[in-house]
Amino acid sequence: MRRAKIYYKSALAGILSEEESGYRFVYDNEYLRQPDAPPISLTMPTSKTVYESNILFPFFDGLIPEGWLLDISVKNWKLDPRDRMGLLLTCCRDCIGGVSVEDITNEEESL
Repeated sequence: MRRAKIYYKSALAGILSEEESGYRFVYDNEYLRQPDAPPISLTMPTSKTVYESNILFPFFDGLIPEGWLLDISVKNWKLDPRDRMGLLLTCCRDCIGGVSVEDITNEEESL
């Protein structure tokens, strides 16, 4: 299982995880307490709902580079172009726009 912290600007917005059955996204409780916290995506409004999907949510998939930039990323980091979560974790730390992705490593989970 791979997990990522999803940030909106500098605020932790939620956790995205890749499970055996698919993908899950859940907003962080602190983020939800902010009265003006924007949703990460219009298809995932801010709520305590656990969003689940068999495929990587289109919003997150849209953050992954395409074309020549994807080719460079795959070649330089030796990534599988079909591993969408791996691409998201590697390539989307500093995206254009307000959302960024930070890999949650096993060491962090044990703390």
